Amino acid sequence: MFETVPARPTGLAARCTRVLLSPWSRLSLLVVLLAAGATGVLLFEPQRLLADGWPPQVGGAAAVVLFAVAYGLCTVAFVPRPLLNLAAGALFGSQLGLLGAIGGTVVGAGVSFGLGRLLGQDALRPLLRGRWLKAADGQLSRHGFRSMLAARLFPGVPFWAANYCAAVSRMGWLPFLLATALGSIPNTAAYVVAGARASTPTSPAFLIAMGFIAVTGLAGVLVAWFKRHKFRGDA
Repeated sequence: MFETVPARPTGLAARCTRVLLSPWSRLSLLVVLLAAGATGVLLFEPQRLLADGWPPQVGGAAAVVLFAVAYGLCTVAFVPRPLLNLAAGALFGSQLGLLGAIGGTVVGAGVSFGLGRLLGQDALRPLLRGRWLKAADGQLSRHGFRSMLAARLFPGVPFWAANYCAAVSRMGWLPFLLATALGSIPNTAAYVVAGARASTPTSPAFLIAMGFIAVTGLAGVLVAWFKRHKFRGDA
């Protein structure tokens, strides 16, 4: 009779797999990926596009598509969108710059949302015990489209924060991406026009764009102040 040998390696492999796929392991991987992306941005210095311009060997529609992809990856690595929007206008003009910037915004939001949903949601949802966190989660889960549309229209919430808050909530992909695309158009267009007309700072287009940026920024501050006092009043 042959003795049956316990399948220890298989059991060990299963335990290792469970540990590697656990919510906290995936969250740790997300943190590492974001830190690596932020480090890469610091080394690459995308702001040089404003001074050096786009590589001359890449032009036309391919340049806009490539810029949109680079834009999206930079937003995942926490590069401020206003800087990228100004670069889009300076490099491609108002119309093509707006297409590239909105495309990059949707790409970056989608990548961040996917990473947060895949790697962070299971670990972070049990931690939603704070009053503000519960309120934000409930708002995004029940009224995802209009809440995200408001967050994109009024620049009071950082782009990356809105992405990962939506990812941790139960908000769906389609309303998130659609609200991001529509809500980002006005403010993005203002920055793109400002970048395209930066050489003529006294032109009506530049002055209108800067005025719009100032008004929406003030509106974002007022909305944030109102929401803060509303939460305090509900406590």
